Amino acid sequence: MSPYNDAFKALADPNRRQIIRYLKQGSMTAGEIAVKFSISKPSISHHLNILKQAGLIDDVRNGQNIVYSLNTSVFEDVMRMLLDFFAVGDIRKGDADDREQK
Repeated sequence: MSPYNDAFKALADPNRRQIIRYLKQGSMTAGEIAVKFSISKPSISHHLNILKQAGLIDDVRNGQNIVYSLNTSVFEDVMRMLLDFFAVGDIRKGDADDREQK
């Protein structure tokens, strides 16, 4: 199974994408994330666990709280894979070659 499958599965849910958007602004506790949603705290915890299992977020215990933050290296890997998949690098290189020939 591809290491990207978990990341894509995690990002398929709109609640998890919103959590990612919040964490993009900075690290947050589960409680800080939960108050931004109209779903239960156990549901937020479930979404956080899926994001963590996919490697998209990290968590660190700070006293009684767990602080969540983005794992940007995984996002970079996913974006690199997508760019390779769509051959964006090849297209850009081809465009540059075309301009040089003119």
